[in-house]
Amino acid sequence: MSAQTIDQISLLPLYAAAGTAVLVLLADLLIGRRGAVYGSLVLGGLATVVCAIVVGGNRPGTFCLPGGGACSWVPSPLAMVAAVVFALLTIGVLALSIPSLRLGTAPVGEYCFLLASSMAGGVVIGYAGDLITLIVGLETLTLPLYVLVGLRRYAPGERVSTAPASASVTFLLISVVSTAIALLGAALNYAATGALHLDRLVPGSGVTAPVAAAGVGLMVVGFAFKVAAVPLHAWAPPTYEGAPLPIATYLSTASKLGGIVALAAIVSRLDADVVTAVLAVLTMTIGNLVALRQTRMVRLLAWSSIAQAGYILAALALGAAGVEAAAAYAVFFMVLEFLAFGVVTALRAPGADGGDILAYRGAGRRSPWLGAGMVLALAGLAGLPPGLAGLFAKVTVVDALIDQGWGWLAGVVALNAVIGLAYYVRVAANLYSAPPQVGIAVADPELLEAATHPPRKVTRPVVAALLGAAAVAVVLGFAPQILFGALT
Repeated sequence: MSAQTIDQISLLPLYAAAGTAVLVLLADLLIGRRGAVYGSLVLGGLATVVCAIVVGGNRPGTFCLPGGGACSWVPSPLAMVAAVVFALLTIGVLALSIPSLRLGTAPVGEYCFLLASSMAGGVVIGYAGDLITLIVGLETLTLPLYVLVGLRRYAPGERVSTAPASASVTFLLISVVSTAIALLGAALNYAATGALHLDRLVPGSGVTAPVAAAGVGLMVVGFAFKVAAVPLHAWAPPTYEGAPLPIATYLSTASKLGGIVALAAIVSRLDADVVTAVLAVLTMTIGNLVALRQTRMVRLLAWSSIAQAGYILAALALGAAGVEAAAAYAVFFMVLEFLAFGVVTALRAPGADGGDILAYRGAGRRSPWLGAGMVLALAGLAGLPPGLAGLFAKVTVVDALIDQGWGWLAGVVALNAVIGLAYYVRVAANLYSAPPQVGIAVADPELLEAATHPPRKVTRPVVAALLGAAAVAVVLGFAPQILFGALT
């Protein structure tokens, strides 16, 4: 394919995702009705899903250098799956956001435009064929989230909290540092090898070898910030806690997926097994150990997501041989994590934070279907039935590690899975514990809320999002070959 030839069909997912952001902006400016804005984002997201499936994963790339190969836009099975997941997560987060948006907690047009822009960046990451496109896509995914984390309106007389602004600034500063590190790594690798396109990345040789190795290490570290890998994780728990619940959902799923896809693009082509394995062990171990001590629901889910990222990094330590296992685990995890955050959002008042774990005491008794959804999510994250999707995810990673002779790392994964059982079971049991009887003096305000709070009415958009996530989790649990087939 010549440099002047552009395959427009290959670019359809990008056109659909970027067009969604433009359509949302125009709907807000010209129509100004919430329904039109919501509908534009939903239709655009569904169009992105359809375009990604139509393009498929085996089409030639475009924006290529003369002579073929070295393309900047490369359709692949992973790119197709990532685009579908980004679009569906965006629609799901919008559904979770509607109850709070109805209360005026954020301007609807700006909120949906930023979500659509972030989705467009996620699509670019999957199809990126060179380091520049990859980093631009990653920043396009992340930049709108700086605003969304702190985008909060307060009603007259409502107590103003500094948590969203603090979380936004923390996220911004850490992300800027991580991007600078990734760019420095890309620059060093380019100086040593002269390559920017992913399919031309090669290890350095001779006197340039140390420079190239340093560049690879810095790129891995920079992208590891995005997945909150230890010791690059400290921003995640306070940011999740301070962000609105739907945005915390997006951070723990779509934003993390972007970092995983970026890491996969590097480690599948360059030797980074040692640094990735070290990050994996630290991330899963520290994530699980610290999660054992958490008393706040969102912080527990944040540390849980850090531990889950460690399992994905363990598969990526295998290089190209582990990308499929890592991608499969990532998709399984995104579905279950979305379901867990969705149930938390449904159980809390619109605009409220995640609260203390004690506030959920007896929630499974008051709202049996929400309790069942949370148990499904927690069991899946723990790798237990009935969360078969999570069980298949862990088995896939362990099997890949053993096949490639990394038995010791498979053992660490299995050990950490056992540690994680403690806090997942604790949260699930709390859902069905009997709250204190009304009329008995209770000192803890969270226990008092659990005792006196009636079941909340869950709005239709949230119900639709939860049913969709639960259905996907069940289908993937019974037919994981659907996902594995899409990734090959």
